Amino acid sequence: MLVTRSYENDEVVPEHIRTKYDWLETNNAAAILQATSPEEYADLMAVLETFELVPNQWMVKGGNRGEIPDILDGLFRTRGWKETRIDTEVKGYLYTNFVKRGGNYDPQDVTEVESVYSEGFRVDNHKGRVIVDVEWNAKDGNLDRDLAAYRSWHELGLINGAAIITKSRAELLELARRLYVRYQRRLPEEKRHAKFNPSLPDEAQLKKFKLPIDLTTSTVTAFDKAEIRVKRQGAGTCPILIVGVGPGAWSGDEFTGDDERPQHVSPDGWISTVD
Repeated sequence: MLVTRSYENDEVVPEHIRTKYDWLETNNAAAILQATSPEEYADLMAVLETFELVPNQWMVKGGNRGEIPDILDGLFRTRGWKETRIDTEVKGYLYTNFVKRGGNYDPQDVTEVESVYSEGFRVDNHKGRVIVDVEWNAKDGNLDRDLAAYRSWHELGLINGAAIITKSRAELLELARRLYVRYQRRLPEEKRHAKFNPSLPDEAQLKKFKLPIDLTTSTVTAFDKAEIRVKRQGAGTCPILIVGVGPGAWSGDEFTGDDERPQHVSPDGWISTVD
């Protein structure tokens, strides 16, 4: 297993997509998938280019799935990807009693070994010879399962590689705190959190409130958790691409809760209301 950086090539991952996310790959996964599965790779790039992290969709409770995985899966579905369960069956044959004939040794007896059937699990998105899983807020042990399965399927010749889209947790926690403090400042006084102090700057209040979504739990799937497991060589020689969704994918919209119209922050910092 080699940690590589083929995604840094603009011809593999265009700069405007590369700067939007965090990246990690093994065995030149981006370049390999582009070369061996060009249609599926183009779909992946199109999804990553299209997707935006909208606070009102992201900063909500949603268990181990929530809106973001559904949105990402939906973008793949429109391109023909399907949720798929991959089962395997391994057969073996024993060849014995060899007789030399010319330059070859030919077996006289062949015994078929009882096959071994293994039921797999459902992957989020499968097309051709590529898998893309969206591991947004599941238990981090799912990553071990995913990588072990990719390794097995790759060794059996069933896939060319796989990608995992997950969140960059620490970076999103910082962004969520800032958005939530700004949300509190816009609210009427009677609706504000009791701990909010309008006389203090936002920076001094970032850690005062419990967010609508839990980004402090360290036992769920995230980019840093995937990095640890990938570097343990859990996927063997299977090319693996990890994409971390962080502030670079933020849509620019403000968090508005349930009682305001969405607001958008322009590149120069001005906030406007979206009808």
